[in-house]
Amino acid sequence: MSFENLNLIEPILRALKTEGYTTPTPIQEQAIPIILQNKDLLGCAQTGTGKTAAFAIPILQLLYQDRLQHKEQKTIKALILTPTRELAIQIDESFAAYGRHTGLKHLVIFGGVSQNPQVDALRRGVDILVATPGRLLDLMNQRHVHLDHIRMLVLDEADRMLDMGFVHDVKKIIAKVPVKRQTLFFSATMPNEIQQLANTILTKPEKVEVTPVSSTADTIQQSLFYVEKNDKRALLIHLLKDKAIKTALVFTRTKHGADKVVKDLVKVGITAEAIHGNKSQNARQRALSNFKNRTTRVLIATDIAARGIDIDELTHVINYELPNIPETYVHRIGRTGRAGLNGIALSFCDEEEIEFLKDIHKLISKQIPVEEGHPYPMSPQSIVAKHEEGKKKGPAQRGGSSNQRGRGFGNPNRSRGGSSGMSGRSSSRGARRD
Repeated sequence: MSFENLNLIEPILRALKTEGYTTPTPIQEQAIPIILQNKDLLGCAQTGTGKTAAFAIPILQLLYQDRLQHKEQKTIKALILTPTRELAIQIDESFAAYGRHTGLKHLVIFGGVSQNPQVDALRRGVDILVATPGRLLDLMNQRHVHLDHIRMLVLDEADRMLDMGFVHDVKKIIAKVPVKRQTLFFSATMPNEIQQLANTILTKPEKVEVTPVSSTADTIQQSLFYVEKNDKRALLIHLLKDKAIKTALVFTRTKHGADKVVKDLVKVGITAEAIHGNKSQNARQRALSNFKNRTTRVLIATDIAARGIDIDELTHVINYELPNIPETYVHRIGRTGRAGLNGIALSFCDEEEIEFLKDIHKLISKQIPVEEGHPYPMSPQSIVAKHEEGKKKGPAQRGGSSNQRGRGFGNPNRSRGGSSGMSGRSSSRGARRD
C-alpha cells in the first residue's frame, strides 16, 4: 500500500513526496478513505500512530476540491480542537507541510502569548483553524471567531481533554458549530465520559482502532534500575556519561521535579532544559527547538507538557520517576523506537514506586528486565520486603484501582499522570507528526 493507492490529489502527493513519506501507517490507510467519503470517524489511537496525517490529509483534499467548485469564502471551514499548545503547533505544522501546494490558509491559536497576531490573522481569513479550547473560547466571546460555516470538526486527544478539565469548554464550543458537519473524534482511551461525548457528537461513525495501549514496541529495549530515591540524581549523571546517549528525554511526575533535575545536570556540565506547564510558551518552544537541533542534550518533561511533541530519531527515554498510571509508561517509552528504529527506555524505581511498577508489569504482560550492574543499587532486602508488603495489601489499601488513580482518586499524595506523545519520521513509513 502506498499513498498513491488512497486516491489522493496531486498537490498533496507532491507534498508527501517532499516530506519523504511513501507508505501510510495503519490508521492512515484505514481512516483516509473513510474521511474522504465525508463520514464521521471514531478513532481509538494513541499519539505516534500517525493520526495527525490521517485527518489532516483528507481535510486538505476535501477543502481543496470544494474550493475548486465554489467561490472562495473567507470563513473557517475546518476546526481542530486539541488539548495542549505543543500539539496544536505541531498539527498546524502538519497542515503547512501537507497543504503547501493547495493554497489553503491555516492558523493555530493558543493561550500564553499575545492574542493580537492571532486576531489579525483571523481577520485576513483562514480555512483551517487549530486551537486549544481556552483561547478559542476567549476569542469567540470577543467575537473574533465565528464558527457558523464549519464543515469539519476534529476532536484530538479527547481523553487528555478530559484529564485536563477541558470537556466543559469543548461542549460549549461544539454548541456553536453547525449540526450538519463531518466530525472526527480521536482518543487513546475510551473512558465512559469520553464514550458518552462521542455518542452525542458523532453521526453513524465508522470506527478505526489501532495499537492497543497495553502494547510496547519490540524495537524498544527496556531496562529497570532499582535505586534509592536519594541516589537517582547520581545514577542519572552516571548514565549520561555514556556518549552513546546522544539525546535523552527524561520524565518526572511533577514540574518542581523537572526543574530540580535540570539544575542537577547543569551543575555537572550536561546541557539540559525543562518543559512543563509553568514555563512560558516562548520558553517551551525554545527548549524544544534546542533539543531538536541537539543544542540541548537532555530534555526533562512532565507528561502533559510532552504530549504531542515530535522528535526525530530520539534514542533514549528515561523514567526518572515511574508514572502512577500504568498506561502512561507505555505512552512515555513509545516516544522512542519509532518507524522501525531501535530505541532504549531506562526506568528508575525506588521503594515508593514498586506498587506503580507492579501495575505496569500487569498492563504490559511482562517483566521489565532488571539492570543489576549499576553503582547505586537498592538493597535486595528492601526490594523483597516491598514486594511482599504489596502482596499482603488489597487494591483499596494500595490507593484504589488504576481507573480511580486515572481520575485523580486514591492516594492524594500521588500526582496525576498523563500521556506524552512524540514521534520520529522515516522515509519508509507513513507520516507521523502527532
